[in-house]
Amino acid sequence: MSKLSSLLIGIKVQSRLQQLHSCQFLKMSVDISSLRIRYKDRSETFLEEHLVAKEPFAQFHSWFEQAKSNAKILEPNAMCLSTATKDGKPSGRFVLCKGYGKDGFKFFTNLESRKAGELKENPNAALTFYWEAMNRSIRIEGVVGTLSNEESETYFHARPVPSQIGASASHQSQPIQSRDVLCDREKILEEKYTEKGITVPKPDFWGGYILKPHTVEFWQGQRDRLHDRIRFRLPAEGEVADGVLLHQGENGWVYERLSP
Repeated sequence: MSKLSSLLIGIKVQSRLQQLHSCQFLKMSVDISSLRIRYKDRSETFLEEHLVAKEPFAQFHSWFEQAKSNAKILEPNAMCLSTATKDGKPSGRFVLCKGYGKDGFKFFTNLESRKAGELKENPNAALTFYWEAMNRSIRIEGVVGTLSNEESETYFHARPVPSQIGASASHQSQPIQSRDVLCDREKILEEKYTEKGITVPKPDFWGGYILKPHTVEFWQGQRDRLHDRIRFRLPAEGEVADGVLLHQGENGWVYERLSP
């Protein structure tokens, strides 16, 4: 038997084994229930007395600064943005937070993307930060509005030029034939702007959003699974803090501890 024949037989056998493995996988249910990590010790609980303020923005800033200084967290500003259509079909994806304060949490994206379409239909959305190295998460719920074109323009030109080119080349969420289509668009734009030293104009289909929260929850994992959850929210009309389950916060906020 020639070396070529042996090689072809080997390839066929390997291909057949891969097919069998795939078929077996499709028939099975993968049990990963034993996957478990150790969270914080009971001495590291997150209590109401540990709050740096009785409103959510200062508390967010405190935790975010700690995440920024943690070398194990590469992108502390990465957050999952969850949106839904007008009839309630949800979707989620990760974006980068590019600013925060008492006015809300900012991010930028393609205004013709799936997320943008859903936000247009239904401005109610949620953000989730998760910092595994710190065993902490922050959930934020609120209503999303658009940022001004001037602010979007300023941020767009603060980005690296290759990122500006990439944003201009991509019609986000639209089907394309292959990656080559993107590469060809990128090359055309590089020749048009980068090589001639011309400023890349911000596309009309690119801009910013801001989520103004009405609920912010701080979660800290605990070793015994009795996780700490402290939630800030804007109270319903006529709702009064009783000082037992619901506590009066600052700047119109109330807060409460939730069972894990």
